[in-house]
Amino acid sequence: MRTSFIAREVGGGLRRNFTMTVALIVSVAVSLTLFGAALLMRSQVDRMKGYWYDKIQVSIFLCGENSLAYNCTGAVTDTQRNEVRATLEGLKPTVQEMYYESSNEAYARFKEQFKGSPIIANVAPSAMPESFRVKLDDPSHYDEVAAALEGKPGVESVQDQRKLLERFFQILHGLQTFALAIAGAMLFVTVLLVMNTVRVAAFARRRETSIMRSVGASNSSIRLPFILEAVTAAVLGAGLAAGTLVAVKQYVIDARLQPNLTFIAWVTWQDVLAILPWLFVVGIGTAVLASGFTLRRYLKG
Repeated sequence: MRTSFIAREVGGGLRRNFTMTVALIVSVAVSLTLFGAALLMRSQVDRMKGYWYDKIQVSIFLCGENSLAYNCTGAVTDTQRNEVRATLEGLKPTVQEMYYESSNEAYARFKEQFKGSPIIANVAPSAMPESFRVKLDDPSHYDEVAAALEGKPGVESVQDQRKLLERFFQILHGLQTFALAIAGAMLFVTVLLVMNTVRVAAFARRRETSIMRSVGASNSSIRLPFILEAVTAAVLGAGLAAGTLVAVKQYVIDARLQPNLTFIAWVTWQDVLAILPWLFVVGIGTAVLASGFTLRRYLKG
């Protein structure tokens, strides 16, 4: 079959069903944009995990004058503090880095974080506990450090900062799952719309297909223009979805978020470009499968 003939058939079919074609393109664009956004969110979560888990610390808070822990009988003594330090030194190489922060240093950091807030007036330097900030070679080794220090004289508590971040990442995973669910629902709607569009087109051109069959045209050559019409709409919709993701990266993430939220490791252009081909694969695959299934029913012969 000549390429020019197929092109004329596809163009004519798209023009005859212009309204349904536009609806199909929009439906594909919306569903694939949600699908791409879910994949982009997954890349963002993975990148943030790698960034923050690499910087994560274990905080060992020492007893203060008003500590309520059962093993605290007052402020930590020099001997207890040195014993804690020696214990941490003995945990190398699990303990990669160690930093001691005094009450005055903790209070200075507190004032910097809450600068301009009235809460500063109600907090005294003595209320800020001394602590050791520890960076581990692997955040999963927290249990080893906790077992060595929890309940030790002079230690009020041992805090794993990873647990503070896990809830945040759980929320992000929930949003990703929600976006995927919405994208799946929209893809299902798209499948129905493809099937209906192809069915209407096949019914409207039943006389042409009958003539083609009577002159010996194969089933594949009869079905090909209908499939290409659906694929064309899917490609246009995937292109709109890809353009939307690129615009989000350039005008939202790079232009607005990244300059103001510098402490977050944002997705890169490499992450975005890795997602874009999947939009076309899913869009074209959906169009081919849905139209092929419909044509098997409405163009028997």
